[in-house]
Amino acid sequence: MEEGFKVIDAAVTKLKRILEGEPEPPFSTHEYMELYTTVYNMCTQKPPNDSSEQLYKKYGGIFEDYATHTVSPSIMEKHDEYLLRELSRRWNINNTMIRWLSHNFFYLDRYYTPRNNRDSLTVVAKTCFRDHVYENFHFNVKQVIIALIHKEREGQQIDRALLKNVLELFVENGMGGMERYEHDFEDFFLTETKSYYSRRSSRWIQEYSCPEYMIKSEEALKKEKERVAHYLHSDTEPKLVEIVQTHLLVLVAKQLLEQENSGCSALLRDDKTDDLSRMYRLYHAIPKGLELVAEAFRLHVTSEGNALIKQAEDAATSGSVEEQVLIRKIIELHDKYMAYVTECFQNHTLFHKALKEAFEIFCNKKVAGSSSAELLATFCDNFLKKAGNDKSSDDSTIESTIDNVVKLLDYISDKDLFAEFYRKKQARRLLFGKFDDNHERNILSKLKGQFGGQFTSKMEGMLTDMQLTKDHQTGFEEHINRNTSKPKGVDFTVTVLTTGFWPSYKTADLNLPLEMVSCIENFKAYYETKTKHRRLMWIYSLGTCHLNGRFDSKPIELIVSTYQAAVLCAFNNSERLTYQELIEQLNLSHEDLVRVLHSLSCAKYKFLNKEPASKTISKTDSFEFNSKFTDKMRRIKVPLPPVDDRKKVVEDVDKDRRFAIDASLVRIMKSRKVLPHQQLVSECVEQLSRMFKPDIKMIKKRIEDLISRDYLERDTENPNTFKYVA
Repeated sequence: MEEGFKVIDAAVTKLKRILEGEPEPPFSTHEYMELYTTVYNMCTQKPPNDSSEQLYKKYGGIFEDYATHTVSPSIMEKHDEYLLRELSRRWNINNTMIRWLSHNFFYLDRYYTPRNNRDSLTVVAKTCFRDHVYENFHFNVKQVIIALIHKEREGQQIDRALLKNVLELFVENGMGGMERYEHDFEDFFLTETKSYYSRRSSRWIQEYSCPEYMIKSEEALKKEKERVAHYLHSDTEPKLVEIVQTHLLVLVAKQLLEQENSGCSALLRDDKTDDLSRMYRLYHAIPKGLELVAEAFRLHVTSEGNALIKQAEDAATSGSVEEQVLIRKIIELHDKYMAYVTECFQNHTLFHKALKEAFEIFCNKKVAGSSSAELLATFCDNFLKKAGNDKSSDDSTIESTIDNVVKLLDYISDKDLFAEFYRKKQARRLLFGKFDDNHERNILSKLKGQFGGQFTSKMEGMLTDMQLTKDHQTGFEEHINRNTSKPKGVDFTVTVLTTGFWPSYKTADLNLPLEMVSCIENFKAYYETKTKHRRLMWIYSLGTCHLNGRFDSKPIELIVSTYQAAVLCAFNNSERLTYQELIEQLNLSHEDLVRVLHSLSCAKYKFLNKEPASKTISKTDSFEFNSKFTDKMRRIKVPLPPVDDRKKVVEDVDKDRRFAIDASLVRIMKSRKVLPHQQLVSECVEQLSRMFKPDIKMIKKRIEDLISRDYLERDTENPNTFKYVA
């Protein structure tokens, strides 16, 4: 056994000299085989001559002696970067020594260690290095590493490969775990990183604008990730990135985004798309980081929208509301910020939500007493009339405008009010021929797709009526051509409207001229041949007449309403008529007759002379036909002052809302049977909010009304709970 240990000692001494770089010839094959055979023979003797235990201890002693008397003293002499180099060199030598001796002690490792539940020879050797070298120097090593990283952060060059080797040593001395790396290096490194970037952010926020600060932050994050790639352990990356994000971006987010001349609002105002994209990239990587950016975006868009509303209100004080200008500007605003959402903010839902909330705020404000629903309906009316009259208009522009109208309507809470105003104006377009069927159907198709079939059913019915009118007119003309008693010198066109589709109109039993009565009787006769189940009700207020006015200078064609035509035709038989005679002869209401007489005697075209010659109509006035009237035009369209029916539209919508609330409440209670008051109200609001924002007070009134009509009843024990009465 002693001979064997002598062979082992001689081999180890030679190995150490070679590894230390001292002059020593390399191991010959004979020497190598001699050592291997010696270990083998010492391990294979029968007890008590088996020397495995002694060899195992001998192996540990070799590494303990080397670590204590050679490695530690050599490291102790070094400082700073030289300390790392020496430690790295000694660690590499130690690993070489482990590999060489493990080959020669292979038999011991193969049989003795597993049978006796001992650590492997590699573990024994590394444990010696850890206990006698690593434990004594890791604190100083850690300090040097952190100092070098600080130098690199300040722009100096360092030996990254050296740091990688030394940090791997921290990991390997954990013996398969990360505890040593985390406890002995990472915790201190991360604390230092917090301190470093805290100082950096305090300085940068004072010195740099928001775009410059973000460039600095992005660069810092990039460099920290590079450090992980080059020498830090990959497990450090998420912790390191979180610290940098927290101190450079999260803690100063409010201050950064609200910088006066360079914050989020300024970037949006100045169209700084690159900087906005960078802001999104930086904050998107942070959990909930985009919330503040989205809020800043919402506030800016709201401010821009409110400014447009204010401009429109200021303009309205000097005249009527310019809804064309306002809606166009709102559409442009929407296009502009939707481009930011899709390009700079990558279609993120938070920014879609912020844009929607911003537009909902200012799109539901009134302008000079007009609701946004009315303004949008008027805008649609004007551009559809223009598109109907101008056949050369660009279809793609019209298509784009229609799409934008549907988008804006989505932000308006009173969609039912828009629908009613739109229907009123659509009716006038259709009745007076200022429409293009394709454009009308296109916008209804888009509205139907967005808000459902119920939203557009009446409007579609009106278009269908206009289609049927063409068929009726063809049939009527064929009918009167077959009829010998057809009216002479009169062309007569009738539009048949279905009551449920069209807005309600005021009807009057106007006494028409005989020529018109004859036309009406002819159409009635024709219509009775088509259907027996429909009753015709004539709405003269919507009619248009073309009259030949025989004036002294020349004949002029007059385009007037049916009411105006009836008044003018009354002067065919009398040169002079009083107000009282006209009202008795025509059977018109006072309001209607005043409007008509004013348009014929006090407005631009004075077809009637009035006594006395004042600007107002009174019941004592008298009128005579002005045969001396002349004008350079051969055809004149005589306007009739419009009736402001806005109040009636709002009243009709309020009435429909009461019915909608009743229906919603009954539907909910029918399915739920029993519900507390608060839940019933909230479910009702949720159901109806797609079309309008129901008033809570109105819902309460409708509940009380349904109770009085025995649809619901209060619970006897809990008055705040309702039951459905089947």
